[in-house]
Amino acid sequence: MAGLDLPGTGGVTAAWISPLTGTVADAGFGGGLGAALARAGLAGVVLRGRAESPCGLRVDDGRDTLVEAADLAGLATDALADRLAPAEGSLVIGPAGLAGSPLAGAVADRLYGGGRGGLGLALAVKNCLFVTATGHGTVPVVDVEALSLAREALLRLIGASPALGPFGLGRYGSAALVDLTHGRRMMPTDNFRATFFPAAAAVNAPHLERQCASRAVAGCPGCPVGCHRRTADGAPFPEGDALSHWTALLGLADGTFAVAVNALCLRLGLDPVSAAATVACHAEVTGRSLAPAEALTLVADTGAMRGLGRELGCGAATYALRAGRPEAAMCVKHLELPAFDPRGAYGLALAYAVATGGPDAWRAGCLGHELLRKPVATDRFTFEGKARAVFGGENTMAALASLGVCPWLALATGLEEWGQALAAVTGHGVTAGELARLGERVVYRERLQNARRGLTAAADDLPIRFFTESGSSGEGIAVPPLSRSDFLIARERYYRLRGVTAEGLPRSEKAADLDLSWTH
Repeated sequence: MAGLDLPGTGGVTAAWISPLTGTVADAGFGGGLGAALARAGLAGVVLRGRAESPCGLRVDDGRDTLVEAADLAGLATDALADRLAPAEGSLVIGPAGLAGSPLAGAVADRLYGGGRGGLGLALAVKNCLFVTATGHGTVPVVDVEALSLAREALLRLIGASPALGPFGLGRYGSAALVDLTHGRRMMPTDNFRATFFPAAAAVNAPHLERQCASRAVAGCPGCPVGCHRRTADGAPFPEGDALSHWTALLGLADGTFAVAVNALCLRLGLDPVSAAATVACHAEVTGRSLAPAEALTLVADTGAMRGLGRELGCGAATYALRAGRPEAAMCVKHLELPAFDPRGAYGLALAYAVATGGPDAWRAGCLGHELLRKPVATDRFTFEGKARAVFGGENTMAALASLGVCPWLALATGLEEWGQALAAVTGHGVTAGELARLGERVVYRERLQNARRGLTAAADDLPIRFFTESGSSGEGIAVPPLSRSDFLIARERYYRLRGVTAEGLPRSEKAADLDLSWTH
C-alpha cells in the first residue's frame, strides 16, 4: 500500500540483524522512499554480500544500479545527500557506520533519523552508503471506490484524534510527549536515577519552538499529520526520546543544546537516543556532570570512533561492562532504553523486557492506554492484565508494521480500518482477527530467529535498578520500584499467551500452528 497515498504508509521499513543486540531488528522511516519503491514496481530490496568498494543502490522505475561511491565515503549524511542524483526517496548512512559504531543509524530524506540497533553499521559492512528510488508507475488496486471510502474513514479518524492533532504529535512530533512524561513523573533523569526533571518546562516542545522558531515541513506522502519540523536555521527538530535524553537524562536544562547535538548525531549517522544514553552512562560511571560543550565533543568522537568515543561508540552496555559498572547501563538486550521510565507504566515495563529487538516504547501499544489513555485508560501502576495487553498489542503493531503503517496512527485507527483498505487493494477480504493472527506469526518468527542466536528468558529482563530503586514520587504520585515477583508472574503469563517455554524458547507445536518450523 506504500504507493497509494494512504496516510502513514509511504515510508520504508528496514530489517536486519543488529550488530548491537544480536537480535532481529527493524525500523520504519518516514519520507518518500517506500512510495517510490512501490511505484517502481518493487515490494522490497534485499542486500546480500559485500561490495568491493563503497557504493550505493539506485532504483529507477524498477531498474537497479550499483553506483560507485568511494568519493562519498565518510561524508556527513547531509553532505552525502547533496551529492546524490535527484530521487523521490533516499536512505543514507554517515561516518559513524563506516567507523564501525553499532550505534550508527541512518537518515531518510535528510530528515527522518532511525535505525536503532546499528542499521548504519549493518549497511556499512556491506559497503552500501545509500539507497535511492524513483518510480512513476501505479500500484494496482482492485476496487478503487472501496479504497477511496477506506481512505476517507482513515482520515476522519486521524482528524478526530487529539493525540495526532494540532496540540499533539501533529504539532511537535513525539517531542509533544515530554510534557506528558514530566507530568506523569516518568521522565528519565540523571541516567534513570530519578523520574522527575524540575527544569522540564524549560526544555519542552512549546518552549523550544519559541526559542528556535521551528516550522513544519512536508509530511509523509498521503499523511495529514505533518509531525516533523525544522528549526529556523534548518536543523531537524528533535524527536521526543532525543529531546528528553539530551536534557533530563544528563541533567541539562538547555534546549538549544539538545537541538544542536541531535543535529550533530544525524549528520554523523548516529542514533541520538542511544548516543545520549551512553553519554549519560559515562557520566554516572565517572561521577561527573557534563557540560554541553563536553557532550558535543564526546558525540563527535563517538561518530569517528576515536579516543574515548571508541569506547562510547560500542554502546552503554559494553562501555559499562568494561568499566566494571554493568549496572549503570540502562539497556535491554544491549539496546539503550527510550525516554519513558518503566517504573511509571507497568505494561510498558513488560513490553520493554520481552520485545524481540530491544526496548521500543511503541512496539506493544502500551503508551496509548497507559499514558495517553486511548482507546481506553488502564491503571499504569499494576501488572494485572498487562500480559494480555502486551501480547495483543504486539500482534496488532506487528500487523500494522507489516502493512507499512506508521505506529503513531495506531492511536487513532485499528486493524478493522486497515483491513478494509487492504481488501480494496488486493480484492481479498480480511478481518481484524486474521490480521492480528498474522501479527502473532510475525512476532513468533522473530522469537524463532532470536532463539537460534541463543537468546533465552535471561534476555527478556530489565536493569536491576528498576526493581531496587524508587522513582521520584511527589504531587500525589508514588513511583516505587517495580515488584520483581509481580514482573516475573506477568512475564510468565505473557510466555503462556505467546506459546513459548518458561525459558522464553519457542515450542515446535506452537510454531507448527502458526505454519512456522522450529527444531531445538
